Amino acid sequence: MARVALVTGGTRGIGAAICKAFKSAGYTVAANYGGNDEAAQKFKAEAGIPVFKWDVSSFEACAAGIKQVEAELGPIDVLVNNAGITRDATLHRMKPEQWTAVINTNLNSLFNMCRNVIEGMRERKFGRIVNISSINGQKGQIGQTNYSAAKAGEIGFTKALAQESARVGITVNAIAPGYINTEMVQAVPKDVLEKNILPQIPVGRLGEPEEIARCVLFLAADDAGFITGSTLTANGAQYIA
Repeated sequence: MARVALVTGGTRGIGAAICKAFKSAGYTVAANYGGNDEAAQKFKAEAGIPVFKWDVSSFEACAAGIKQVEAELGPIDVLVNNAGITRDATLHRMKPEQWTAVINTNLNSLFNMCRNVIEGMRERKFGRIVNISSINGQKGQIGQTNYSAAKAGEIGFTKALAQESARVGITVNAIAPGYINTEMVQAVPKDVLEKNILPQIPVGRLGEPEEIARCVLFLAADDAGFITGSTLTANGAQYIA
């Protein structure tokens, strides 16, 4: 029977690539999304992957959403926490709501999602959890104290949960992408990208969403049971932790 994989923020960018990779590998896939109905329906039509709308920053919404996914597709074997937002500003100009929104969506969502699947995984003695962190959670970034704090917190969360879950067949790992060719990066002005970002990347290019998806598939595999608590960097050697 096919493994069931749930990907948050799964209808665009890196999340969409992850969902498509899982489907190609024979998984049963569910894509969560938060608000862009048009993009979600377009993804569903193109990929043939069911979509489920809920706010990952709400514990109650996650509990209800996961219950719906499991009722329709079966128990969740693989969880990829990919959903994330940015609300950039230097700290002396950052508003409390900018801080809170990013922490709630990018970090608190890990508790909200994992808490609602972890008991089932423990009972079944199998689980794969992959958290999509960021290069900026490793090295920091000007204008992103909120985002960097959340993404660094994901790495700490990963290490702790990995130790708690290791003896019951559950692995928990993080991936820290660098600059990936998604809508978020494409929104960066071309001159900033060419003068300030690309010269920092030794391989000389942006990463592609499919490259991150392949990292996820590797960590989610049944035979990846000895790899847990790790952070896999995929940043073209821009930052080596």
